[in-house]
Amino acid sequence: MIRKVCAIDAPQISRIYNYYILNTAITFETEPVDVAEMEKRIEGIVTKGYPYFVYEADGKVVGYCYLNQWKARKAYSKSAELSVYIDKDYRRQGIGKALLRHVLDNVDPDEIHTVMACITLPNESSVKIHEAFGFRKVSHYKEVGFKFGQWQDVGDWQLIFHA
Repeated sequence: MIRKVCAIDAPQISRIYNYYILNTAITFETEPVDVAEMEKRIEGIVTKGYPYFVYEADGKVVGYCYLNQWKARKAYSKSAELSVYIDKDYRRQGIGKALLRHVLDNVDPDEIHTVMACITLPNESSVKIHEAFGFRKVSHYKEVGFKFGQWQDVGDWQLIFHA
């Protein structure tokens, strides 16, 4: 089931996200995010009016997807950044695809003109799912993040809505 995020989802969202922080280069955060901080992050996104959804299965949150401000300057106000994370035990079950579709279906093209997805490379599965939804690669930055003793590349994928 896909539904809007609630503050009470913060512990489960933290659990999902902290796995990626501690075990992958998918996010460049290096320290786990506690529940109080995750609650603040969720509130900040929702308060700004961005879509934020969770996927529930087996009585728990097993994935989440949201849009957030891409850059702070006013001229970027109709651009947003997409994030999607799936519980490590529920990957490859179509949850990410369902969440991505749900978030994109809830974008008002009068409010959001373009959506950006920043992907640590290589990440074939993330590239594949974004491109399946019409995102196109628009940049590739080499060695911009340092995590787990290695330099990491990042690419940006973009989807433009036509109102």
